[in-house]
Amino acid sequence: MLFSESLKKYGDFQRVYKRGRSYANKYLIMYVLKQDVQENRIGISVSKKVGNSVVRHRITRLIRESYRLNEQKFVGGLDIVVIARPGAKERSFFEIESALLHLGRLHSILKEEEKKEVKKEHEEGID
Repeated sequence: MLFSESLKKYGDFQRVYKRGRSYANKYLIMYVLKQDVQENRIGISVSKKVGNSVVRHRITRLIRESYRLNEQKFVGGLDIVVIARPGAKERSFFEIESALLHLGRLHSILKEEEKKEVKKEHEEGID
């Protein structure tokens, strides 16, 4: 990831859970907390309720890759924690990516020009 680091410490996750805002959809929950730095930090959490270790690691890779490919669309200076819901277990990369961008729009953490592009792509996909 070019502009981001990983959240790894338990205390960092807890701070985002307690002080951050959260939105959710069918597959993911996203907590966001603004920080005074330029780069984003992202943490991914997938519980045992979602599946065995193979399934959990697959979902983690899908979320990380979705974020990596769309990293330039997110504004900087955020701590982001993404939690996978059990519904994400059998979803494709594109469904996970769409869910991640949807949560980005709900949090208003996508750059303005990117919001328009994502909305246009979504509308074209419906037709």
